[in-house]
Amino acid sequence: MNQLTITKPDDWHLHLRDGGMLAGVLPHTSAHFSRAIIMPNLVPPVVTTAQAEAYRQRIVASLPEGHDFTPLMTLYLTEDTDAADVEAGFRDGLIKAVKLYPAGATTNSHAGVRDIDKVTPVLERMAEIGLPLCVHGEVTNPEIDIFDREAVFIETVLDPLRRRIAGLRVVMEHVTTRNGADYVRAQERDMAATITVHHLMINRNAILAGGIRPHYYCLPVAKREEHRLALRAAATSGDPRFFLGTDSAPHTDPLKESACGCAGIFTAPNAVSCLAHVFEEEGALDRLEAFASLNGPAFYRLPPNEGRITLKRQDAPVAFPDKIDTGEGSVTVFDPMVPLHWSVTPDIS
Repeated sequence: MNQLTITKPDDWHLHLRDGGMLAGVLPHTSAHFSRAIIMPNLVPPVVTTAQAEAYRQRIVASLPEGHDFTPLMTLYLTEDTDAADVEAGFRDGLIKAVKLYPAGATTNSHAGVRDIDKVTPVLERMAEIGLPLCVHGEVTNPEIDIFDREAVFIETVLDPLRRRIAGLRVVMEHVTTRNGADYVRAQERDMAATITVHHLMINRNAILAGGIRPHYYCLPVAKREEHRLALRAAATSGDPRFFLGTDSAPHTDPLKESACGCAGIFTAPNAVSCLAHVFEEEGALDRLEAFASLNGPAFYRLPPNEGRITLKRQDAPVAFPDKIDTGEGSVTVFDPMVPLHWSVTPDIS
């Protein structure tokens, strides 16, 4: 197969940042995606509906002319979150999810949740109205090995939470382990997971073998090869509980290449080409549309996009920039360490 036309995809987990960084990275998503779930971990975080609306307006104002893109806004869950404000944002059609960051789990998560019991009233209200909870699925206990934090989170936080609050719709974001994929498969309802492009393409050797390479460092950190293969099996299975969330997370190069480098991989420019590469390797190009374009809208109770994109396989590798310039500095683009031969052409209809 050398050409494939699919429903235009969505990104169900995206970091756009703000200011000059927002303006620099947004066009690389809006060129290929119709919608994206926007992460709220700004400084300060987006914790109220009014703040989410203001952020949405800044995103829309930064769109290049001719790009048709809809930001889907989320709220950052804190122990002071107002359930009434959450419901009002949902009823108005603005808020599509609430994000649970365990405090200290990742970039700008220090205002996150330390005691899950303190947010129970908000979660119960979300279950009543059908508003999804997106979770960063890692515990932050320093006694737990970083490579085990997802599995421990499922056992000690996520599964007890789902048993306690019936009907809460949960997306386990950027799942990275066989444990996570197996847990999602075992749930009969109200559970889904996003999978990133980079976790489908790299394992932990990319970060550590031959030297420390900070541009492959993300959270949750990439795991052993057995987990990467399990994620590939889940993504390419056609199971509607799995869909694309790139977790494209830009940081300027000085912040990545430092004594305490930031976690995050910027995949927006080549995410769709990487995805086609993975599905071709797995003999599953016929299931690419479900993962990238159909499963996510179904879980979020939204219609699929009307636009289309065409993927074409070319003999010469597609050229992507090594870096992009933003108003805050240069950002390194994800290097998948293999040539990519699938180019993307938006909406040929």
